[in-house]
Amino acid sequence: MLTEPMFYAVALPAVCLYGLSKGGFAGVSLLAVPLMSLVISPVQAAAVLLPVLVVQDAVTVYAYRKSWDATTLKVLLPGALLGIGLGTLTAAFVTPDAIRLAVGLLAIAFCLNAWFGRQAAALEVQPHAIVPATVLGTLAGYSSFVIHAGGVPFNMYTLPRSASREVFVATGGVFFALVNVIKIPPFFGLGQFSIANLILSATLLPVAIAANLAGIWLVRRLPTALFYKVIYGLTFLVGLKLASDGGSALFLPPK
Repeated sequence: MLTEPMFYAVALPAVCLYGLSKGGFAGVSLLAVPLMSLVISPVQAAAVLLPVLVVQDAVTVYAYRKSWDATTLKVLLPGALLGIGLGTLTAAFVTPDAIRLAVGLLAIAFCLNAWFGRQAAALEVQPHAIVPATVLGTLAGYSSFVIHAGGVPFNMYTLPRSASREVFVATGGVFFALVNVIKIPPFFGLGQFSIANLILSATLLPVAIAANLAGIWLVRRLPTALFYKVIYGLTFLVGLKLASDGGSALFLPPK
């Protein structure tokens, strides 16, 4: 695999997408694991990407080290821990497509409400609330573990509660840095951190870090209003993609 051109043809774009996502454009990484799944299994793809993501998380956390919001992390992380635990226990029994459909529909409803509801979520900073934080934190941890789409529930909670672009990106960086570190032991338990997979991860790191820095550079140069429009738009498109993939797999006959 280390010398196969097809692996790098899909893996390099995949880590670039993750780099832009970690840099601040949450959502553009949706196609990363499916891309790599063209040449390796989804579980191996996730295992190869996880060490890369941990390094990218470290870059993001360092770049935004003075801007993250501790209160958001305090209310979201307990649910995320619960979600990862549930994912570890139930991943073998729950259909990932059902999770894709549910998360996708929630993301679509969230964005439509933000755009067309009586009080646009994008225009008002909402206070923290324990119940939504616990529910969405759990969903973020669970969907991150099962279908690698934890950014959607995270965005649903934090977008209406982020006072600034920097706070939103920085808090997401710290949140997913912690979530990805917590996911490491279960992946060890699945036997996916082999020497071969770790070597593949190492070969992707230079491009991954460069893409991460590019994402950070772009985010800091976008006007704040435009940045939030982009993030809401990406969240909506990710919701459509997840709902479409999940719904098609569940309700349409196989070809």
